[in-house]
Amino acid sequence: MTSIIARTVRPVHFEDFGGQDFERLVFAYHLRAGWSDLAWHGQTGSDLGRDIVGIEHFEDWQPRSTVIQCVNRASLTEAKATRDMEKACRAPSGVPDAFKFVCRGAVSSDQRDRVKSAGRKLGIQIVDVWSGVEFEEALRLRAEFLLQRFVEGVVFPDAESELRRFVDDFPDLSDEDTLRIMAAVFERPAFRTPFQAESSLPAFQQAIEDTIGALNTGIWRTRDGTEIRRLPSLHTLRDAGTRAKMTKVVRELDEIRRVFKHHLADQSIRHCSCDDPNCPVFMVDHSAARALDEARTKALRTFRRAWPSFDVSVA
Repeated sequence: MTSIIARTVRPVHFEDFGGQDFERLVFAYHLRAGWSDLAWHGQTGSDLGRDIVGIEHFEDWQPRSTVIQCVNRASLTEAKATRDMEKACRAPSGVPDAFKFVCRGAVSSDQRDRVKSAGRKLGIQIVDVWSGVEFEEALRLRAEFLLQRFVEGVVFPDAESELRRFVDDFPDLSDEDTLRIMAAVFERPAFRTPFQAESSLPAFQQAIEDTIGALNTGIWRTRDGTEIRRLPSLHTLRDAGTRAKMTKVVRELDEIRRVFKHHLADQSIRHCSCDDPNCPVFMVDHSAARALDEARTKALRTFRRAWPSFDVSVA
């Protein structure tokens, strides 16, 4: 048992892999993380200071167009980072909303500060820098099956379209890995913010419905209907007991939806007097907020019984 644990958690040596292999992994990770309109320019030899471009989606603010630069070298220097950002700013698409460096090695806090400062001087307000350790942590959280394949020498497809299919394939996932991926659907304000502090009634209802759909079908969407990413559905779970727990989670999510609609109907949750159904101003009785918080916590606890690593705490 000890040898298995050591083999599973030891650090990944990204320096043992070629630059294009590293780019493939970075591209595959961002596909799995739900980014859209991803384009892999490094594959075609682009010299515009960008390996990958894409749009990052958020639950509670606008999508962000981001340039991703893969740094498959021992260190990220300010000079190299500045050149890459300058080239990207000169591209036909103009100054990006954000720039992200994914590095194979360590990055000091001083290096991060200098790179971010250089980006701001170019008009790039958001510059993110991931060290190799941070990239590995993100992979283990959201796409451990990709990391496992990468380390074991499974060849990732070259063509972008084939790589997308590769990322959406779940043939080797254990139930543990499936549940880890599923947990991402609960990392949104509708499940982490006390209902008394909820800012949008339509967004809350849509989030619950989208989560039910994601667990049932494996298709996860944003509130406006855009597909974020593909997930394994509860029907792919192999263990009958685990599958039964996840079926119960879906029933309890549906109960949240019914409780919400009940309190809308009896006016214990009510919009303000304006005619805008999307107005963030609404009134809620304490009894209604308590009932929704309890129903939500019940569903989260059931998911934790299926996957004990899950954190059920609410902000």
